Amino acid sequence: MGVSVRIEEYSRPRNSWRRTIHRDVLKEQRKTRVKYEPSDKLEVVLRLYFTDPRAVDIHDVDNRLKDCLDALQGRVGGTKTKATRALRPIVPNDCQIWTMSCRSGRDRRSDGASPLSQVIRT
Repeated sequence: MGVSVRIEEYSRPRNSWRRTIHRDVLKEQRKTRVKYEPSDKLEVVLRLYFTDPRAVDIHDVDNRLKDCLDALQGRVGGTKTKATRALRPIVPNDCQIWTMSCRSGRDRRSDGASPLSQVIRT
């Protein structure tokens, strides 16, 4: 049992994007009543879709994955040495994530809807 969430396309500033991810995942988590315990071993699947074809070449998927993992832990700001959890963690610790995959591509939807990234299937 897990949570699958669609989030907004990446936008700056990155800490605001992290807050948005956290909000959207938390909202879905409340609906599904899925809770993650410190002993759980998790898988994270991240799909990033961009409307601007140049964005695929600009964004490093490892940086966007790190943003998502930090958002899951409630880390949305601060330096590495003073990283604080500004928000309640959804996943207690990212060391629980044993498997992860991340890929990016251009949004090819033809319905004209705003781009969405699918993120966090745990």
